[in-house]
Amino acid sequence: MKKPLLRKKYKELRQQLSNTEIDNFSLAIANQLLTLDIWNKSFYHIFLTIAEQKEIDTDFILNILAGKDKHIVISKSNFEDYSMSHVLLTDSTTIKKNSYNIPEPVDGIEIQSSQLEVVFIPLLAFDKTGNRVGYGKGFYDRFLAQCKPETLKIGLSFFEAEDDIFETSENDIKLDYCVTPEQVIQFI
Repeated sequence: MKKPLLRKKYKELRQQLSNTEIDNFSLAIANQLLTLDIWNKSFYHIFLTIAEQKEIDTDFILNILAGKDKHIVISKSNFEDYSMSHVLLTDSTTIKKNSYNIPEPVDGIEIQSSQLEVVFIPLLAFDKTGNRVGYGKGFYDRFLAQCKPETLKIGLSFFEAEDDIFETSENDIKLDYCVTPEQVIQFI
């Protein structure tokens, strides 16, 4: 299926989810993550949930990371050049929603992409070979291109894989894993 059709399909599917389903699926995804051998790293990048888009509630994963005393890194989006800057999440970090309802840090200690060891990636859809579809602006592809090659790229999805995503480009960066409420899929 082509990316624009996948975006439409999965946005509609997400809008049909109840708040209880979102909570249950998000908790199941967090529990699936615990089965992965990824917890010996130090710097973990995670997105903050856009509730209006019915995204996965990453609070469960944030609690795991905090409980394991990991360095948690969050992003701020620049819509002029579609880049992201990254900030260490601390007790004093102020979070504010931008005009797209994306929760972002107001300021903080900047972290370079090259320092990140694990990146949890929001997505709308993914396929059986690790291709993914996001909102279409390329923020994550630009960001992931700046990470070290060995940085683990883990997609989080309420839904299972599509057979194939058409119209992928050479700039698209594939996932190493995708985690759903039902399973962990490894692409590496």
